[in-house]
This record gives sequence, structure tokens and C-alpha cells, in this order.
Amino acid sequence: MSQLLETKSRADSNDITEHSQDDKPETHVSPVCDKRFTNKQHLKADRQSHIGPKFYSCTQCDKRFSLRNSLSHHMNIHKSKYKCTDCGKCCTSNHDLAKHRRSHTGEKPFECTVCGKRFMRAQYLVVHSRTHSGEKPYKCHVCDKAFSQYASRNVHMRVHAGEQPHSSLQSNKSFSQISYVQKHISLEETNKRSCRCPYCRKLCKTNTLLKQHVRIHTGEKPFSCRHCSDCFMWQWQLKQHLLRSHSQGI
Repeated sequence: MSQLLETKSRADSNDITEHSQDDKPETHVSPVCDKRFTNKQHLKADRQSHIGPKFYSCTQCDKRFSLRNSLSHHMNIHKSKYKCTDCGKCCTSNHDLAKHRRSHTGEKPFECTVCGKRFMRAQYLVVHSRTHSGEKPYKCHVCDKAFSQYASRNVHMRVHAGEQPHSSLQSNKSFSQISYVQKHISLEETNKRSCRCPYCRKLCKTNTLLKQHVRIHTGEKPFSCRHCSDCFMWQWQLKQHLLRSHSQGI
């Protein structure tokens, strides 16, 4: 029984240490994928798998790996050794299969001790916890702006690189972040609603043009002649009137 518990403990060490206690080993967080390890060698191997040269190629697909062990781990996918009975997806290990099954069961075993929010994966909880602690380990090397998530820092870097991979289909404008596209679309919709005629729903380009258009429905004639009692809806009508009727007195 003790051997079984020891095996489970080793498997969980790659996922999360739920509550830090004095009798538990120190954990090391990967700066790339947020995985946690109790062994520095495992952390080093994980870092190498992300950034090191990839000499080992899979014979079944085009993926390459920097470690032979990583390639062996990956080959389990092609062997269908750890296959999900619900959707048929093949995983690299029994541990990964267990995590994948949570997408079907909805199980969220990792709970935030601050707000009670639960997560399917440990790394999601790690990232979430930074919202409470204010931890921002990922810094932009250009402007020193810090982020709580590695992916957020990478998205931010597009601003400095001038990349604008996201575009609005409505206006053909491009943006560095998808959130900027959403804000742009929202602003466009707001402007459209504010410039739409409440009587006939015609869309005007500006509020000034809308006010002019609305006179057609209200009959408003704000331009009055100083020589007589005639009033006009448009300024150009007043000018024509002055030239035709009062040109001698101008």
C-alpha cells in the first residue's frame, strides 16, 4: 500500500503541490509551461525540451524532440497505448489521459484557497493564483511591462514588433491583439447606434449629419431670414432665398 501511495505522490509532483507545508519538498515552476517539479533535474529536462536543439524525429509525424525520452513518451500517441474511450484521443501517458478525461467529466480537482474557484489542471490554478498574489514573473525586455502569464507577454511583444495579425472584417483594420479587434467592433457598433435615425433607422456617418437628417421627419427649420419671416430647413436654402429675394438689400 505504501508503495502505491509513493507512486501516486511522484505522479502528482509533476502536477501541483496543493498546500505548501514544511515537510513537503520544494517545488520548481517551469517559466515556459508553468508545470511544477520537485526535482531540479526534471525542471532542467522540461526547459531543454522547450528551447534545446531537437535531434530526435518521430517516424510517424513531423514532430521533433531534444530528448530521446521525450520522443519515447510521444510515441505512445501513435501506439494508442493511452486512448480515451470517450473520444478516441491518444495520450502520451496514463497521467495525461487522466487529465484529458476531465474534459469529458467536468471534474475540477484543483481549488483556489482564496476564492474557491476550481480548475481542471494544476497549471491553470498556478496562473490564476497570481491574480491574488500580484505575481508577474514574465517581463517585456523592451518596456519592462510585467505579466502574470507567459502567453500574455508574447502577445504584448507584438506591439513592439509591429505585428498586427488580427483584422476586423467590417472595417479591414488590423490590430496586434484580438481584444483590440473586439473593442474596435464594439466601438463601431456603438457609433452606429448613436448615428442611426430613430424615425427611419437610416445610418448617418456623424451625429451632425444625423441632426440634419432628422429635420426631414420633425420639420424643424432653424435658419430664419433676417429680412422677412421665412424659415428654412437647410442653410443653403436660406442663402438662395437671400440672393433671390433680398439681394438688393444685402
